[in-house]
Amino acid sequence: MDVVIVGAGPAGLTLGVDLARRGVQALIVEREETLFPGSRGKGVQPRTQEVFADLGVLDAVRAAGGPYPPRLLWQDGEPLGTRPMFEDVPADEGTPYTEPLMVAQWRTQEVLYARLTELGGRVAFGREVTGLAQDSRGVRVDFADGTALRAAYAVAADGGRSAVRRALGVGMTGETVDPAPFLVADVRLKGLDRDHWHTFPGPDGTGLALCPLAGTDDFQLQARLPATAPSDLSLDGVRALVAAYTHLDAPAVTELRWASGFRPRAALADRFRAGRVLLAGDAAHVHSPAGGQGLNTSVQDAYNLGWKLDAVLRGAAPETLLDTYEEERRANAAAMLDLTTGVHRGEVRRGRATVQLGLGYRESSLSVDTRGGAGGLRAGDRAPDGTVAGVRLFDAFRGPHWTLLGATVPGLRSLPAAPASYGEGVFLVRPDGYVGWAGGTTEGLREYAERTGARTAA
Repeated sequence: MDVVIVGAGPAGLTLGVDLARRGVQALIVEREETLFPGSRGKGVQPRTQEVFADLGVLDAVRAAGGPYPPRLLWQDGEPLGTRPMFEDVPADEGTPYTEPLMVAQWRTQEVLYARLTELGGRVAFGREVTGLAQDSRGVRVDFADGTALRAAYAVAADGGRSAVRRALGVGMTGETVDPAPFLVADVRLKGLDRDHWHTFPGPDGTGLALCPLAGTDDFQLQARLPATAPSDLSLDGVRALVAAYTHLDAPAVTELRWASGFRPRAALADRFRAGRVLLAGDAAHVHSPAGGQGLNTSVQDAYNLGWKLDAVLRGAAPETLLDTYEEERRANAAAMLDLTTGVHRGEVRRGRATVQLGLGYRESSLSVDTRGGAGGLRAGDRAPDGTVAGVRLFDAFRGPHWTLLGATVPGLRSLPAAPASYGEGVFLVRPDGYVGWAGGTTEGLREYAERTGARTAA
């Protein structure tokens, strides 16, 4: 076994899909008997849509959800007016997706799971990890049933209470974002239209919101409760909340499908790599749900890690390439934690800052730009879409390969030119859609390719 992935959430499933399309022998093990049943991470940001397009699931994700409705504020049973959920981010040739999608997390995971099985990947359900051990050759993962599995590498994608992270002894440093208890639930109800995200402010900063979940018959209920409120996740408890905060009566809630209580917290793992074990998703960073960054950051973790594991496993790059996963993703996750905390506290608006299109790796050791100077597209930046000689760049990038723009080199998928929007130079685009190397000519490209696993004879 090449890789064992612990956890079949967004990070684990995305990584499983990426490794499966590369022909890497990987198995996802999941403690539960089924996929996660709730809507929790329902926002799919534009950068994640680009990832999903590359992985071949964007059409299915779109069909499983829809756009966010405007927010409608209520007071004393009367609607006060609407406002959009997000600042407008104009689309252009380089950024074809600029609006977040609303997709219930359970539906996103179903789409990823279907793609995984289509590619020959597999999830072993009902496999609870109780410990692990590693040596210079691999990792042994122990399960509650007394069995064990050995692989070259393991990835902890088993959530904020990660058993793997605890077994590794990796700490997690964080803070409470909000001292109030929160409740989130998926319900079915009558008496509200499905064209708005209905919000009902309460006293002392408390309140309740009911958002129609696109692609389903459900509403997602979100509530900020008084500090002393008991956590009642039953149908009667949810009905009582709706009756207390809205103009609806308790029987308007006809069904409770899933519920969870929590106190918003921001936390970051002290390390994203411990030998042959790597941490991804909530096992590495825990976000406030405000701003819709948690699931998306988890998907980006997996997308960053997949090509690096593949390159190392097939001997195309040195094992030290995996060090750049922590280098790039821990800094990115820290920035996202600051962002989500700012959104939660009302300091940052949802819009250009939250769509993740501006995230990059300019400071990474993998980002090499030999041209000097500043301005324009640089190594470490997201590679925008565009058209060269009638070829759409996102179509050229799609797949598990590197792409060279502005030159032709044997061993690399190449286009002889880059669009004008890229500026002058030669650009080597990583498999995860970021510019890895840029130069005025191809001088220095071979050395870079050798340490990153880009297939080239330059």
